[in-house]
Amino acid sequence: RVFSFGISELDLSFARIEQILGYREGESSGPISDMIWAALEDSGKICHAKAEYAVFERVKFNSLIKTIEINEIVFEVNRIVYSQLIGSDSIAVFLCTAGPDISLKSRQAMETGDILTGYIYDIIGSQIVDAAANLMHKELEVSMSAAGKKITNRYNPGYCDWKVDEQQKLFRLMPDNHCGIRLNSSALMVPEKSVSGFIGLGTDVK
Repeated sequence: RVFSFGISELDLSFARIEQILGYREGESSGPISDMIWAALEDSGKICHAKAEYAVFERVKFNSLIKTIEINEIVFEVNRIVYSQLIGSDSIAVFLCTAGPDISLKSRQAMETGDILTGYIYDIIGSQIVDAAANLMHKELEVSMSAAGKKITNRYNPGYCDWKVDEQQKLFRLMPDNHCGIRLNSSALMVPEKSVSGFIGLGTDVK
């Protein structure tokens, strides 16, 4: 399934941005508060949040070397991720992005010496992709619940000792991704504010 989200659907929190900047809720000064609101308003005009997932039924677990095989592609997810996904009947592979424009705004501000504005846009981009991933995750949960299945948390390459270059394998499962995400030579995603990973599906998963 594929999704596109407008800024109004993402429930971005001004207070959360304040908190990341080091302020308590409502305590950011006038100029800082104005900068946050201005960046949020502008981000609403350039937000192109997209998400998608595909469910794969051909899944094999190797408990000895802690790998997960999907469609004959072996993922070395390592111990922590393996322990959370073991028992899944199938796995949803997902992609999500905030789009390229907010990261571009952040870079442009920083290049002109406006570090704070650039950082605020960077925070907003992270919040957008996280909120879009949460909505996609919820939609998957509803769909699986109707089929009598539960879902796990999201697990991403680059976390819990799962090597980031495993994204090259993951993207082989999503060759024509709706999100328009590509990998650079270091296996990092472009646009920068993007996430990918696995969600386990099954009757007994947590």
